[in-house]
Amino acid sequence: MSVVVDSITKIYGTQKALDQVSFKVEPGQVVGFLGPNGAGKSTMMKIISCFIPQTDGKVTVEGFDVNSDPLEVRRRVGYLPEHNPLYLDMYVKEFLLFIGQIQLSRHEALQRTREMIELTGLGPEQNKKISELSKGYRQRVGLAQSMIHAPGVLILDEPTTGLDPNQLVEIRNLIRNIGREKTVILSTHIMQEVEAICNRVIIINKGKIVADEDTSRLRAQAGGRNVIRVEFDKEVEAAELSSIPGVLKVRKEKDKTWALEGAAEADIRQELFRFAVDRGLSVLMMQKEENNLETVFRQLTVDK
Repeated sequence: MSVVVDSITKIYGTQKALDQVSFKVEPGQVVGFLGPNGAGKSTMMKIISCFIPQTDGKVTVEGFDVNSDPLEVRRRVGYLPEHNPLYLDMYVKEFLLFIGQIQLSRHEALQRTREMIELTGLGPEQNKKISELSKGYRQRVGLAQSMIHAPGVLILDEPTTGLDPNQLVEIRNLIRNIGREKTVILSTHIMQEVEAICNRVIIINKGKIVADEDTSRLRAQAGGRNVIRVEFDKEVEAAELSSIPGVLKVRKEKDKTWALEGAAEADIRQELFRFAVDRGLSVLMMQKEENNLETVFRQLTVDK
């Protein structure tokens, strides 16, 4: 196994950020590590990469323990944090060579710098100062520096935050290609990104794992319900909506917008229109929710 997380607990003062978290990641997997803000994603990644210690439990990376063998773990892990730390006054090639020589000989660092510049498409920008680069190219530099020492495991925390649509596609393709040779643990809030890149998804909520499944199987879990989002022109009460035939669950999303859940085989839209007509309401929006990872994510985090 590349990464083994066994019963990890992390406590900050009186707050339990992680509660008995366990999972294993095999070589060559690209794993999406998902959860709402404050769920414990970044904490888990920092523990795996030896930035902070756990309160209890055990983590090994390629057989080395993060507590007893932190230097060996760091040699095997490439970590790109959410806020990409770069020396903005350095040139791209100069920066990568500097980072490489921290762990490699100068000859090896030169070779790896050339390889990373080619892999991440930094060739045209290699002689520019990092401060002159766009956000997308800075992320490429961050990815290059995280791989400069040829780690077997890559940990990427929100690697596409703030990128424009074109940059998103480029970075996703780059991560997908990297994942063919390395173990990648990817934290993100973008469900389309997970569906495009990852072959496995782990969802954490309030410090506990609530799902760990292949991407396709997890997506199929959404098939057991039928959700309709509806917006009226006037306020209505949850109890009124709950009385509509076929409605199993009601959730208010904002002012006059509601999410109504029915059984998979039931279509509650006709009943919804009838409800609106009977009460003199205008339906401003009605949308059937597609069965995708976002649906499952909401079921496991928001709905609980």
